[in-house]
Amino acid sequence: MKPYHHAGLITRRDFVCTTSALAASTLASGLSSVAQAVEISAPSSGEATLSGPAGSNQLHPLLTPADKFRDVSRGKPKPYTLTGDALVQARLTPETWRLEITADATPNPASKDQAGLSKSLTLVDGTALDLPALLELGKKHEVKFLKAMQCLNIPTPLGQGLWEGVPLREVLRLCGTMRNVRRIYYWGFHNNDPKQLFQSSVSYTQAMETPPGDLPAFLAYRLNGEPIPLIRGGPVRMVIPWAHGFKSIKWLQRIVVTNDYKANDTYAEQNNDPESHLKTAAYLDDLPSKIPAGQGVPINGPVISGLSGLKRVEYSLSRENLKSCSPAEDDAGQWIECRLEEPPSDWSTVFPAGVSSRQVLGFDPQTGQPSTWPLRYSMISWSAALSGLAPGKYSVRARAVDLSGFAQPEPRPNQKAGMNALEVREFEVM
Repeated sequence: MKPYHHAGLITRRDFVCTTSALAASTLASGLSSVAQAVEISAPSSGEATLSGPAGSNQLHPLLTPADKFRDVSRGKPKPYTLTGDALVQARLTPETWRLEITADATPNPASKDQAGLSKSLTLVDGTALDLPALLELGKKHEVKFLKAMQCLNIPTPLGQGLWEGVPLREVLRLCGTMRNVRRIYYWGFHNNDPKQLFQSSVSYTQAMETPPGDLPAFLAYRLNGEPIPLIRGGPVRMVIPWAHGFKSIKWLQRIVVTNDYKANDTYAEQNNDPESHLKTAAYLDDLPSKIPAGQGVPINGPVISGLSGLKRVEYSLSRENLKSCSPAEDDAGQWIECRLEEPPSDWSTVFPAGVSSRQVLGFDPQTGQPSTWPLRYSMISWSAALSGLAPGKYSVRARAVDLSGFAQPEPRPNQKAGMNALEVREFEVM
């Protein structure tokens, strides 16, 4: 495998040269107070990276503890709030969880032939898949990988975990031969209320074939080395690595193979793109509204490496209010490259006990090092530091640049395919 690629880190000399150029250009435009104030503090060679094990004090650890994910669960009541017999009746305990897999029998004028399976797995005949059987399948086919969870309509990542489970294709093969199947529909527990049904789908090809080096759709039963807690969608949830969170249905209980060529996704009915891949996008952490003069201003945040990978993260500083800027105005400022978090030298400090990086998809099985960096569909941290800022009001923006050279929000500025508008933080140096 090829060694990982990441944007070259800028040395302090490079930063000084870059910011000197910014100073000259800004001075020429009459904004000398900004230009004179900007200086990047580059980390020394002995400085620790931003990475750290789950539960560390880092702002953005590579593994988000299960209880620290941002929650966007649906349902009234939300399924993870059920207790006692209600939880048992919902089949949401490890002992009672069951998964049905059937063929779609709904008449469809667009489909001359209905989908079929050699063997359905149902509750009625007692053949529905249970957790012990899924774990047994995992002894031969289990996969592990890092994935950032991001909702399509929320401008902040939800968290990142090491997910483990069985590829969807291996589960479907339990049903023997499939006939006239074009899509795979699936949904989870929804309080036995059709109005609360939240569903999604993938194509037959997406479910059954994974190009070398890519990540498969799969049924997950572990998060960060532990059983997936109920609040995160356990005992079993679907995880679609390349997609936004609405594809990774929680509390999975039903899979239906169909000859319908249309996506059934609940989000498609709400004017969203049901086939949208994760976008390469940088996000800005909050800043204090007021900063004492002479004090350094650290700027940082997470960045997701989406469909087109990540080349670098850049920031732009201005004395003007940029909140009203349109995407077409993004090139008006000077963009300066930021520092990207480097891969840990020892992944045993990141992954749970008993999990070797050699077992994780996206890592070289011989060296245990990531084949690319950042890993596709994962999230790392970026950082920069401003010093010597003159008193006044400032606005700072950040953007990601993908491996094709597109700067956020390009190449997909349509926010219904995933929010990736440039974030702005304002502060005042007093």
